[in-house]
Amino acid sequence: MSLAGPASAAATLTVAKDGSGMYTTVQAAVNAAAAGDTVSIAKGTYQEIVNVPVTKTGLTLKGATGNAEDVVITYDRAAGYTDANGNKYGTLGSSVATFSANNLTDTQAVAVTAQGDRQTFRNARFISRQDTVLNWAPSATGQYRQYFSSSFVTGDVDFIFGNATAVYDRVNIQLRNSGAAAGGLNGFLAAPNTSSAKTYGFLVTGSTISSSAAANTYYLGRPWHPTSDAVGQLVIRQTSLPAAVKTAGPWTDMSGYSWKNARFFEYRNTGAGAGVNSNRPQLTDSQAANYTARKYLAGTDGWNPVG
Repeated sequence: MSLAGPASAAATLTVAKDGSGMYTTVQAAVNAAAAGDTVSIAKGTYQEIVNVPVTKTGLTLKGATGNAEDVVITYDRAAGYTDANGNKYGTLGSSVATFSANNLTDTQAVAVTAQGDRQTFRNARFISRQDTVLNWAPSATGQYRQYFSSSFVTGDVDFIFGNATAVYDRVNIQLRNSGAAAGGLNGFLAAPNTSSAKTYGFLVTGSTISSSAAANTYYLGRPWHPTSDAVGQLVIRQTSLPAAVKTAGPWTDMSGYSWKNARFFEYRNTGAGAGVNSNRPQLTDSQAANYTARKYLAGTDGWNPVG
């Protein structure tokens, strides 16, 4: 005989600014949610900071309409800003949304820190300039995997960065036009600081990188090297590149650390910004077989969110 009752069914908590939902802010719903629940967010612009703590495992955040443009979470905060006590937020503390829980699914988000394992982001929009999406591993050598699919990301300086394992699959990545003339500098797409102990850092695959910026004004990436064991890893494969990409050499050094010491590769990219030369390392067909979305995300448990 068991005295335990039936397992509680997952609940759906609704959010609407106009008061027609259970909560008027996203954070209030997150605070009330149990692990495994769904937070459904009505159309609107929510000016708030959202933090999903590590205890909220299996949580799903989604826009109620299914249109990623209908729900915007926004707030005016940056790394150099100060809090009420006069302390600077810093890079990690400046995010509009921070997702720390494992097995989280998000279908609507803007300018986030993703720092959990087995996190999935589908049909989401991430809009900022510098440091748009931080893919973070709280333990540099730990297993933290994040999957972005059918989404939109835009920025201009290191706007996809961090030390987690992250896959951008069939994503529209937009390089902002900051006004630099042809041959000048508008920005840098990615800045990985992957631990040298990890095989996989960032993968952009089957995606479209677009820009109205002048030709040859963007680098695809540079290696962030804040610690001695950080050796950035990034593969961009089978992706369309715009003329804004510096075709003669799309990778560059960062803070004195050479991009040639990082692990940057391309494979079968297309578009006006694509090319093959001595400054654009390419994977061979046999090597490319080991740099797929499933390989990046499998980890020790065979996780496969790729659809």
